[in-house]
Amino acid sequence: MKERNPRRGAAAGHQGEFVRKAHVSGRDPLPQRDRAESSRKDEEGHGLQIIAGRNAVNEALRSGRTIDVLYIARDALRAGTDAQDAPSAKGLRALAAKARAAGAVIKEADNRKLDGLCGGAVHQGVVASAAVKEYVTVDEILNLAQQRGEAPFIIIADELEDPHNLGAILRTAECAGAHGVIIPKRRSVGLTYAVGKASAGAVEYMPVARAVNIAATIEDLKKRGVWIYAADMDGQPWCSVDYSGPCALVIGSEGSGVGRLVKEKSDFVISLPLKGKINSLNASVACGILCYEVARQRGGWKAR
Repeated sequence: MKERNPRRGAAAGHQGEFVRKAHVSGRDPLPQRDRAESSRKDEEGHGLQIIAGRNAVNEALRSGRTIDVLYIARDALRAGTDAQDAPSAKGLRALAAKARAAGAVIKEADNRKLDGLCGGAVHQGVVASAAVKEYVTVDEILNLAQQRGEAPFIIIADELEDPHNLGAILRTAECAGAHGVIIPKRRSVGLTYAVGKASAGAVEYMPVARAVNIAATIEDLKKRGVWIYAADMDGQPWCSVDYSGPCALVIGSEGSGVGRLVKEKSDFVISLPLKGKINSLNASVACGILCYEVARQRGGWKAR
């Protein structure tokens, strides 16, 4: 019999026994050097949608484009000794303030880094990396579930850094009928080109929201009646709980799993059995197993 925790925020007790539990946890020139926007890869090989140049970045912000990171030439924010440098530094400070207010992370970088990001395009000391698709709000994800007449089904990816993992999660979530994915605004890979590619196109259909504070977002979801299920090695068997109501699955980072505070705020902590010699599952694989258990319990499968 499936169990539902009668109290909010209390982790369900351990049931059953397994051998172990899962811990779920270079440079090509542009055709045109003055091209303002392109898809590039950073030094780790992560795809980025790049916008180069002060005017291009300013227009992107003005149009409401989501900027993940704004890179500014090192020391350029500080006015130089030459009086002619002061207006330039002032303009950069204003641009940085505008980007920060829009939610972008501001980073200083040397010219070599900036040149590498934009492939040698003229950048004027300013390069921005933007999402390949606009983010939505958590409210929009919940509204989508309501429009479909379904109980909310959400994936919370807690500080995933591997774009291939996030892309695979988006793909699985879309196929399993989830309404949206929530990721942290910081300490997480965003909707980069590499994520979109790994999702096999699912990024175009799966709404993704960014949260400033995942723990606070979980509290808000709980107040709205959503049950939180955190995947962790010390949880109860994943198949012993009820996912048929409003639910959010929390998948932890590749290295450290679900954060302590997030786990404490979850209603259930669930685990997957491991019977081999490896002591962890890939985050996207664990997410896939759990997503399809949610879909199975909710029914509604139709043969194609």
